[in-house]
Amino acid sequence: MARNLKDAVVVITGASSGIGREAALAFVQRGARVVVAARREEPLQDLVAEIGQVGGEAIAVPTDVTEPEAVQALARRAVETYGRLDVWVNNAAVGVFGTFEETPLDAYLRVIETNLFGYIYGARAALPIFREQGSGVLINNASVMGKISAPYQSAYVASKHAIRGLGMSLRQELTLAKAKDIHIATVMPATIDTPFFLHAGNYAGRAARAMPPVYPPESVAKAMVRVAEHPRREVYVGNAGRMMQLQFLLAPGFAERQAAKVVDKLHLHQDKTTPPTPGNVFEPMPEGTTETGGWKAGGASTSRKLATAGAAAAIPATALLWRRRSNGNGNGNGHSSGSNGHASGPATKLGKGLLQTVRRG
Repeated sequence: MARNLKDAVVVITGASSGIGREAALAFVQRGARVVVAARREEPLQDLVAEIGQVGGEAIAVPTDVTEPEAVQALARRAVETYGRLDVWVNNAAVGVFGTFEETPLDAYLRVIETNLFGYIYGARAALPIFREQGSGVLINNASVMGKISAPYQSAYVASKHAIRGLGMSLRQELTLAKAKDIHIATVMPATIDTPFFLHAGNYAGRAARAMPPVYPPESVAKAMVRVAEHPRREVYVGNAGRMMQLQFLLAPGFAERQAAKVVDKLHLHQDKTTPPTPGNVFEPMPEGTTETGGWKAGGASTSRKLATAGAAAAIPATALLWRRRSNGNGNGNGHSSGSNGHASGPATKLGKGLLQTVRRG
């Protein structure tokens, strides 16, 4: 049975732009009252005004999620204002591009502090309230990078893997506590069209861009609303993310090498340099207060072709490994490959399925 979001109270961090802003609007459309939080107060107040214009109810609470006392105050403000707390969305995040050695240690640690500890502080603020009420949904926005990896983003990748692990452990504790109506959901989007890439720190010397295929932020917002109404453990957003995760599962070594090449080619410009910058890692930036970052404007078909080509290159090896694992290196009920080395039977079907998935985006 779906949870009713009518008059539910939803806290969303990182709501001044991108996914967080879009999620606030999506929850309001379902009748929820939202408490929006971020470091930048002006965009939050603009969002509250926009929500009021459509008859929704919202308050803004400027919050730096790296400060545990501020996050506790955010939770108290929600309960003091609306009397309860039904959904907490951990969404605030920062990122930095650069090799492991090139990235300044303080920037590296700040990414971990914001992305991981910010979520820990959010969970520690929300869960006691959920336990007292006997119900609640904690949604962690972890990114598909919580299941796979990429070069030039090791701090971000490490934080997202940890967030996914955090959610798994919290679910286990709730199981042991028999807290059946308290849920932990991990959302794992692929590349999303937000200002994130404008805000990110960069020590790679090459300008960053959204890696295709790029999905709209409303797709993540809709997923968050769905898991609030119908809680699930983990949810992917974007078929490209599902496909990449499957490649890493079936052929991890090959997938790591292939992803490194694709990210190097598509995530960082080959001929557009940029000076070192911390971006919004330490302090918020005035730029980028909308839901989108303009990454889907123009060149969408080219991006899709590039992503499809990369997937097509990866599929044969993935399918071959699947055939070997499924059929005992070609023995058993499955078809073994012929002298030309092409996989057939279940492997071919898997390969075609993967290619269709990435073509659909």
